Amino acid sequence: METSTILFMIIGMGLVTYIPRMLPFVLFKGKEMPPFLQGVLKNIPYATLGALIFPGILLIQEDIMFGVVGALAAVTLAFIGANVIFVVLGSIAVLSAYSFLFS
Repeated sequence: METSTILFMIIGMGLVTYIPRMLPFVLFKGKEMPPFLQGVLKNIPYATLGALIFPGILLIQEDIMFGVVGALAAVTLAFIGANVIFVVLGSIAVLSAYSFLFS
């Protein structure tokens, strides 16, 4: 590939990543969303996390309990209101301990 083609691809990828993140700030600046919509938007990270984790639980081939333990850790942390990053990191920690203890 030519250098100019690679440069245009990098610029294009940057734009398509930046524009969807910038538009809500520009379009909703100074506007208040209804409480129902705010509640829905607060739960989107947990719904996304569930959509990412659930197929992994079903597709564990060696030890199905590995998936179940990870899911229980994630659900428990999310239920007590932990931030999404803490849910992910907590699940990783629990699964690391599970692997160490039961492998």
